[in-house]
Amino acid sequence: MQQLNRHDLTTQTGVPSEEPTSRVRTQPGRPARGIRIAAIVGLTVLLAVVFGTGLFAGWVYGTRNTGSLPGSTPTTTSSPGTIPGNSLDAVREAVVEKVRPAVVQINIVTSRGEGLGSGVILDSRGYIVTNNHVVTGAQRIQVTLFDGTSLAAQLVGTDSLDDLAVVKVAPTTKLTAATLGDSSKLRVGQEVLAIGNPLGITQTVTSGIISALDRAVSSIPDAIQTDAAINPGNSGGALVDLQGKLVGIPTLSAIDPQFQTPANGVGFAIPSNRVQLIAPQLIETGKVTHTGRAAMGVQVTSVDSALAAQNNLPVASGVLIVSVSSGSPAAIAGLKAGDIIVQIGTHPVTDVAAYADALLTTSPGQKIAVHVYRGNQQLTVNVTPGEAKAQ
Repeated sequence: MQQLNRHDLTTQTGVPSEEPTSRVRTQPGRPARGIRIAAIVGLTVLLAVVFGTGLFAGWVYGTRNTGSLPGSTPTTTSSPGTIPGNSLDAVREAVVEKVRPAVVQINIVTSRGEGLGSGVILDSRGYIVTNNHVVTGAQRIQVTLFDGTSLAAQLVGTDSLDDLAVVKVAPTTKLTAATLGDSSKLRVGQEVLAIGNPLGITQTVTSGIISALDRAVSSIPDAIQTDAAINPGNSGGALVDLQGKLVGIPTLSAIDPQFQTPANGVGFAIPSNRVQLIAPQLIETGKVTHTGRAAMGVQVTSVDSALAAQNNLPVASGVLIVSVSSGSPAAIAGLKAGDIIVQIGTHPVTDVAAYADALLTTSPGQKIAVHVYRGNQQLTVNVTPGEAKAQ
């Protein structure tokens, strides 16, 4: 699993070396050659200017007309739930105008100092979703609205596994709430915008695309990968589609292991469908009672070469089942302590982290094929996972 962060790029420009210049000797009596050379040089310069101007005009045109594909017709009307506009620039501007009032800055005070992040208004009554890591350890929470109004906030509930939290303010004016989109309908390559407060620079908008879907990142199932810039302070903000709907909550950026800095263009967001499941529970009860996560009811430990040698195991990777809960899905399917899980569905299982990732891609009630070693015998056991309990 890649290292994640809950960047400085330095480039060097080389200076072209100068080649020695030689003096051109001219001989009297040969002016015609000089005239021809001057004419050729002049023509070359003229052609270069004309060609260069053409390239520049093409570049300007290309950047000004990216809103439509060849053969497409500009949109002049809008259907319900869509953003009107006849160019990509106009659509982006309309989306930003619609969504920014729903994005807030969250400032916290902890025993170790101060911190900041972002949040998204989900309910005009003052409920705001953010990341759990934004508010962890907060002794005081202050929310700054789009219009600059600063309000004290109370923590309503948290979900550490999903890295989600809900805080509440007592609004003095009508709040603009974001509209949740359906993250299951996202497609790789689809354009998105990230809105938040990176480095405390309020209401910053960055653009990008959906780079990948259904990533198992940290403990977040079905995470959205995007190349829209996500920096410290963006956490808890909004990832929106071009209809102005909230499709994700930016939460993580990958870390470049060589420089230990956030990797450029590799960020992750919690899908909106996960927010739709968790946030209402936090608002209603302050805790999560319905996790939507798969569980088989086993305790496992990673298998490595040392453990394999010590216990004369048939494989040197996978997870060893230490215990099976009575009446659990694993027990019902016939799995036993001592079995070594090496694959779940199409996902190889090499250690506990890979086992957890495989379960993240599985839904409760969804039958999965679990490949195990029982001694030297290879078995495939069909298991129908139950739902994991909230932590």
